[in-house]
Order: sequence, then structure tokens, then C-alpha cells
Amino acid sequence: MTDNDYMLEALAEAALAEAEGEMPVGCVIVRNGEIIARAHNECEARGDATAHAELLAIRRASAAAGGWRLNDCALYATLEPCPMCAGAIVQARVGRLVYGAADPGQGCAGSLYRIPEDPAFPHFCRCEGGVLAGECEAPLKRFFGQRR
Repeated sequence: MTDNDYMLEALAEAALAEAEGEMPVGCVIVRNGEIIARAHNECEARGDATAHAELLAIRRASAAAGGWRLNDCALYATLEPCPMCAGAIVQARVGRLVYGAADPGQGCAGSLYRIPEDPAFPHFCRCEGGVLAGECEAPLKRFFGQRR
């Protein structure tokens, strides 16, 4: 499978979030070509500001991998990670981050800052943005358009 294929899987998770009235962000984590975890935002359902797709997926991937170090994994997110999620990606030692839509307001994997690639931290995570960006932006535009 390609980056686009995995991002389509993350978009399927974002669609679940949208159907549940959540901010439509989805995430999958891949190890050796296999999706080992998938998640979407659940902040509203859980009443938990930390229930972002990336954090939920990292927890599930750690359980599937049998440990918290995910250095042989790639994380695909439909939206550029916020500071909290970018920090969790570093802490989980994720090997590669691929995201769709940039987040100029709080994105910390390229827009405002590059937390996963900052040499000040003990782990470096290669980041690539813009994969299926238009497809990833569309549900976010719908979501925020309905709330403004």
C-alpha cells in the first residue's frame, strides 16, 4: 500500500468522527505494511480534551505492538498534529509521521513548529505533510462551516 492508501484509511476514520459530531480527524498507525491501530477524535463522546485521534491510536498501537516504543511504525493523520499530539509522537518514538491537511493555527509538525523533527528532543521523527491534503481539508471545512 502507498501513503495515499493509508491516508484513505485515516480519512475513513475521520468520516466516523464526522458522523458522531466530532471534529473530523482520523489516524492509522502502520507497522511492516499492516495497520495495527486506527482511531478518530472522541473528545466530545469522552468529555476528554486529550481524546485526539493520534493519542488514541498511539495507545492502541502500543497495545498491539506489546510496548510503547513505535520506532518501526508510521503514523498517518488527516490533520497536522497539535502540540500535544506532536509531543506524544516524539514520546512514543514513532518513526515516521505523514499528515494530510496543514493546520496553520496550531500545527506543530511544520506549520508553527516542527516538534517531531526538533534536534533538542531525544527522538527524531521524519514528517511529511500534504498527502491528500484537499480530501483531508474538505471534512474540516464542512465541520467548521456548520459551526460558524
